[in-house]
Amino acid sequence: MIAFALRLAVSGGREALARLAMIAAAVAIGVGLLLSTFASMNAVERTNQRQVWLDTGAASRTEQASAAPLWWWPHGDYYDGKSLTEVDVAATGPTSPVPPGLTHLPAPGEYYASPALAKLIRGTPADQLGDRFPGRLVGTIGDAALASPDSLIAVIGRTSAQIKDAPGARAVTTIATSRPSTCDNACWDNAVRGDALTLISSVVAGALIFPVLIFIATATRLSAATREQRYAAMRLAGATPRQVSLLSAVESALAAAAGTVVGFGLYAALRPLVATIPLTGQQRFFLSDLTLSAPQVLGVLVGVPVAAVIAARLALRRVAISPLGVTRRVTPRPPRAWRLIPLLAGLAELAYFVFAGRRPATGNGQTAAYLPGFLVVMLGLVIAGPWLTMTAARVVARRTRRPAALIAVRRLADDPKAGFRAVSGLVLALFVTTATVSIIGTINDHRGTLGGDRQTRTVVEAGSGGQAPLVEALPARLLTQVRALPGVRGVAVVHTNPDGIGTVVHRRVHPGDPPPEAPALVTCSDLAQTPMVGRCPTGASVTAVDLYAFASLQSHPRLPWPAAAISTAAVAKLPVQLIYVATDGSTATMEHVRTVLTTAYPHQQVRTVGDWGTDLQQELAGWRQLADVVLLTTLPIAGCSLAVSVVAGLSDRRRPFALLRLTGAPLRSLQRVIGLETTLPLLAVAAISIGTAFAASALFLKSQMRYDLVSPGAAYYALVGLGLVASLGIIASTLPLLTRITGPEAARNG
Repeated sequence: MIAFALRLAVSGGREALARLAMIAAAVAIGVGLLLSTFASMNAVERTNQRQVWLDTGAASRTEQASAAPLWWWPHGDYYDGKSLTEVDVAATGPTSPVPPGLTHLPAPGEYYASPALAKLIRGTPADQLGDRFPGRLVGTIGDAALASPDSLIAVIGRTSAQIKDAPGARAVTTIATSRPSTCDNACWDNAVRGDALTLISSVVAGALIFPVLIFIATATRLSAATREQRYAAMRLAGATPRQVSLLSAVESALAAAAGTVVGFGLYAALRPLVATIPLTGQQRFFLSDLTLSAPQVLGVLVGVPVAAVIAARLALRRVAISPLGVTRRVTPRPPRAWRLIPLLAGLAELAYFVFAGRRPATGNGQTAAYLPGFLVVMLGLVIAGPWLTMTAARVVARRTRRPAALIAVRRLADDPKAGFRAVSGLVLALFVTTATVSIIGTINDHRGTLGGDRQTRTVVEAGSGGQAPLVEALPARLLTQVRALPGVRGVAVVHTNPDGIGTVVHRRVHPGDPPPEAPALVTCSDLAQTPMVGRCPTGASVTAVDLYAFASLQSHPRLPWPAAAISTAAVAKLPVQLIYVATDGSTATMEHVRTVLTTAYPHQQVRTVGDWGTDLQQELAGWRQLADVVLLTTLPIAGCSLAVSVVAGLSDRRRPFALLRLTGAPLRSLQRVIGLETTLPLLAVAAISIGTAFAASALFLKSQMRYDLVSPGAAYYALVGLGLVASLGIIASTLPLLTRITGPEAARNG
């Protein structure tokens, strides 16, 4: 029987072969995108795992081994808006542990660099970057220790004396191979902590699967009505229900299996492209990280054909009841209002964490809490869609008298499941797009203003905003060297104020910043060289400045600071809190200044205003990249689903339309029927989908981050409008097919 089913599937003429080819092509596209999504999720996890070694110095790690301790000090640096990671190490014996990616530990005066960093060092003047690394480059770090081909990491050899007094330095006997038990902000590596990026990535990855699955299910239903007619004829000829079911299963499984195999080939072709998409920020994936697990491969290989068989079985269930099932169709039972329950349940699950105030503490807990809520809401939209379609059709039916509109809305009211099925993919795509843009847009609105203004972006700063001084006394030679660098406009030396001289005028830069015990002291001659901080009162020689003014993102050139009752000679003897260097803003000047100060004070952070926002901006860039991936993936998939659904609907009803044309119905009226049948559920349910996405996003943001939803900008509404216009264009592009498939020959019973 199976052999007969296979022969029947491939020997049904050009129409049967074309149908199989269309199903296979549609399934191939869906499978290729589904596999790419799975591979991207796996790549993120493997990327995180390869960075675990950077958490070797985390305080929560207590592993001990019978090895000579290794002094370990990870710290950060920057170059032209790029974040660098440096790990200073000092072996205390020949058995000190070696980090991954290295053949041996670098000796003092040696360092290893990642290939990307080594290339950057070679292509940059030494006084801007290379001079920060002591000694010579002895090798490159292997891929086993790198998150990405773009990772900028150096492992630097030092002596124990150079490291042990550094802030955060620790002696370790093992290199981390798994995530520490507690990792929030204590870990050096931010990629593995349970933060919003991991959660949002999980939500987006889960959401991407839904439109792909709907696309595959839509493809497997192509020409369902034609097959119903054929199988009903077989039932009349004596075929049993089991035989009909087997025939339909084999035909659907054959096309789906072929499409699945082609889909794996499409995935292989897409891998190099997917590897270039920086989902986690500004870095690409290693191509080798884009792999599939055995359960994922097996699940797709088996699951897609099985899903196709199930879809075919459901589509032909009326034929299995009776040989006359196709000709004695009755109006399906109308959907009931209970279909709204899953949708409301998903929103209620998200609302629970807002009103109960029980936001999970860990990243895994947050994913387990919020991801099911979003998926249930999406499932609820699919379940509620037919009821919403029926309701909208009945409302329109009471207000229209035109023949085409009446035919369309009556059919939608009679069979809303079929009407909604055509637009279900696009409805979910609108939900995913709206939720993603709303969440990421709100985060970006709250956290994206870290660039400083035109004047503060030219400053390089060495030192700490805390109470510990940078140095007891600043060498005159260093100060002269910095002032003499090309492009340096001025230098302000900020001194500590142990005696509390002057008035405390504290203007908090960030909410919650504690006021300093006393203002910092700056000579008026230095402050005149850095006017973005403020100005001295007339006649004063020393002023008392709020230390946080030197960390402000905004300049305050007209801000007056009070005079301090101390001489310039006495101030010069006080410890130095930080050095504030104003430059011409060029990359060459700023990085030259940074290199000089980093070399002089290797244990201190030398930063610019742009650096303060670099890490967060990279994270935001990753989120924005996720939004772009969602838009570029879900909307085209939904458009393909819509096109396939409309074409399938035309093919399934070509005989009724042909009969209408023979009885005198104008072709334009029939085209209006098709357009209204698709447009009405699209617009009605799309409005509900967008509103639901806003509600779900607002609940998530309020619970997870305590943010109020920020309305998307005009670009979002323009995108939605263009998407709907494009959808209408897809519908319109299929209407010429009506002329070709509704000729007189389509009205025959044979």
